[in-house]
Amino acid sequence: MLHKVLIANRGEIAVRIIRACKDLGIGTVAVYSEPDREAMHARLADDSICIGPASSALSYLNIPAIMTAAGLTDCDAIHPGYGFLAENAGFAEIVIESGYTWVGPSPESMRIMGDKVSAKQRMKQASVPLVPGSDGAVADAEEARRVAHLAGFPIIIKASAGGGGRGMKVVHSEPRLASAFSMCQSEAKAAFGDDTVYVEKFLEEPRHVEVQVLGDSHGNVVHLYERECSIQRNNQKVLEEAPSPFVSEETRQKICAAGVAAAKSVNYVGAGTVEFLMNPDQSFYFIEMNTRIQVEHPVSEWITGIDLIEWQLRVADGEPLAFNQSQIKRKGHAIECRINAEHPFKFTPSPGKVELYHAPGGRSVRVDSALYTGYTIPPYYDSMVAKIITHARSRKKCIRRMQRAIDELAVLGVTTNQELHKRLLANPDFQRGDFNIHFLESWLKQLPR
Repeated sequence: MLHKVLIANRGEIAVRIIRACKDLGIGTVAVYSEPDREAMHARLADDSICIGPASSALSYLNIPAIMTAAGLTDCDAIHPGYGFLAENAGFAEIVIESGYTWVGPSPESMRIMGDKVSAKQRMKQASVPLVPGSDGAVADAEEARRVAHLAGFPIIIKASAGGGGRGMKVVHSEPRLASAFSMCQSEAKAAFGDDTVYVEKFLEEPRHVEVQVLGDSHGNVVHLYERECSIQRNNQKVLEEAPSPFVSEETRQKICAAGVAAAKSVNYVGAGTVEFLMNPDQSFYFIEMNTRIQVEHPVSEWITGIDLIEWQLRVADGEPLAFNQSQIKRKGHAIECRINAEHPFKFTPSPGKVELYHAPGGRSVRVDSALYTGYTIPPYYDSMVAKIITHARSRKKCIRRMQRAIDELAVLGVTTNQELHKRLLANPDFQRGDFNIHFLESWLKQLPR
């Protein structure tokens, strides 16, 4: 087994990985920026080392500093978590070429799936359903116009190297196409250093459904069923659940098979997520693959009983999967609420000192967090500070359990989005599973503030 793993990340995911390593008897190294000196992940790891100042560019994105830390602490593997360098194929190559084990897919898989144009081409070869649109990159507005007339308005122009909702423009009519195309190219160049864009039909009322996959270096790939991720704001997920309350059993088999086919087409090793948009008639289309562990992975773990971080580590070390698809059974329902240090309805960040932190507990309640009483949340990084996950036999009972857990949560000294989750969980449309990706933003506009 691996000897010592450096976690090139921070916050709750670093804590999650440290715990998984300790369960397997693997040593851990935390890296931290100067403001994170007293962070939970730096306290829990066997070794910890400062890699730079507050700026992510000078710390958590500082590849030379991370590699130096690995050398100084006698590591033999690096786990990137999610965000920061997790989907940076160049970083993965440096790790591998330096003689360390990379806990993730191959750089080649990351490059294919990280570029939306090459990913679409590979999915087409694998017979994975694609949103109608361009076959590849679109060179200019005139070509975009031709694609738009074939696919039909509205369309969406997307940056090939994009992600996180950036580098996208929706166009509802031809007169606005040229200016939108130019703006999207400019934004893509500024955000990603690559102005390559492509065009797709814009689906107006879809759901966001994704499939969790897991592969090993022996050619085995399985799925851990689907997750419903339609509760989102500005293309950022707020609440996720598994399985989807909308997907029929017939569609479930089809979309999960498509997820496995997508992973196999790039010889995928490790944990990854294949994301789809689904229409009201349950037709679905590939949109992208996240070549890393996802924030919402706990809901898949709970309905299958499989520890995804543990298996990331095992397959990175060369182990074959210890189970096949027929042995993975779905049990009950799981929901995850993301707790952010922000105003619940204005969405402005709320960093500062945590005067009191009390995590919810009780049966089938899990909390993934790096918070503790006295911790100062720095203003430099993502505002998510905890994830509350509940599990129950039915979705109805799972929602009730989550309502109890949210009520029990206490974070004093900073503002969180706890109240947003309280109101969302009580919403009748949410409770019926009657929503799409526009639901949360539409509902928020109606709420009294």
